[in-house]
Amino acid sequence: MSKLYFHYSAMNAGKSAILLQAAHNYRERGMQVMLWTSVHHAADPADERGEIESRIGLRAPAHIYRPETGMFAAIAARQAAGPLGAVFLDEAQFLTAAQVRELARAVDVLGLPVLCYGLRTDFRGDLFAGSAELLALADHLREIRTVCHCGRKATMNLRRQPDGRAIAEGAQVAVEKSDYFSLCRMHFFEALAG
Repeated sequence: MSKLYFHYSAMNAGKSAILLQAAHNYRERGMQVMLWTSVHHAADPADERGEIESRIGLRAPAHIYRPETGMFAAIAARQAAGPLGAVFLDEAQFLTAAQVRELARAVDVLGLPVLCYGLRTDFRGDLFAGSAELLALADHLREIRTVCHCGRKATMNLRRQPDGRAIAEGAQVAVEKSDYFSLCRMHFFEALAG
């Protein structure tokens, strides 16, 4: 059955590895998949093709989406070229609300499962636009869990300065992954309080 899925977590929970494993499962059964990743993770922002890469070294080529990418039209064109088993999107927090609605339309009109993987909140604890729309529209929500240094479930993403101090303000997107740490809510707010 075709559904819109949103698999979300804090940083470093293995979302990309899980996505790549699921895509492999489809391919192993003879089904074609379409993979997407955000322009924020492109080596060259002018490229049309990028790569989904997990921290443990799994990787696969992917289409790049930008805020202006028409997701429904791109998926429909790919499906018209041959049977498509599923669509996978990494870094789904960077989708626009309109793009999430287009993905829901791909599920409803084209009959394709669309599996989105991304962060729920930013370093301030605020929802990303794509994540908010996915939380509202997805047929199936799944939290992928990771742990804080204390052993509790990590649900928050802390951005730190080079000296280790927490950053509470600034641009929502900064893709230097080493600047982010997954924390439980208690340690997140303690770090922000300084």
